[in-house]
Amino acid sequence: MSDSTSSPPSRNQPATVAARARIEQAALDLFADRAFHEVRLDEIARAARASLQTIYRHYGDKQALLDACVLNWANALAARMTDHLVGIETYKDRLRKVFWVVLDFFEQHPKVARMILGSVYPGAMRRDVTDQQRRLTNLFLEVLAEGRERGILNDQVSETILLDYFYGVLARLIQMQSLRQQEPPLTDQVNVLFDMLWRAIAKP
Repeated sequence: MSDSTSSPPSRNQPATVAARARIEQAALDLFADRAFHEVRLDEIARAARASLQTIYRHYGDKQALLDACVLNWANALAARMTDHLVGIETYKDRLRKVFWVVLDFFEQHPKVARMILGSVYPGAMRRDVTDQQRRLTNLFLEVLAEGRERGILNDQVSETILLDYFYGVLARLIQMQSLRQQEPPLTDQVNVLFDMLWRAIAKP
């Protein structure tokens, strides 16, 4: 019995994938250079060699296009994070690895860092996070909860506050590194930077 909801692959699928890739690359380039409200859809269309109708058909509007760009890169970071955490047993080393992976990812993709820091505002994302992102966040919260329960991390605040501290330090470091540019790579200083953060979240 055939599945009535399925359909054979469209001949246009490769063209659609290629068009979306061009559009999202053009959007990344422009959102990395200018704030979200300063970028026009017709600029993105021109840079992507696509029509406005194509962008509207695939995304609907500019905010949805930004959401798609951010979620794609967030998925890439989530997948990389999951891979790097496999096999690490020491609690402190697991957190250190998370810290390094995020710093290294944005050093490898500076335009993504500028896009997120310049165009993504708290509460602006309209779409639900992907299952992969949700699993990653929940996994990290579980790791932080484990640290509190084992008396390793500060247990006077919730794991959510610990997560805010952790990501807050990362966001500030990445933001200022992007602005300063002449500073040595953050990954070259990862041990001292992480140890400073560790002293802030470890149990007194």
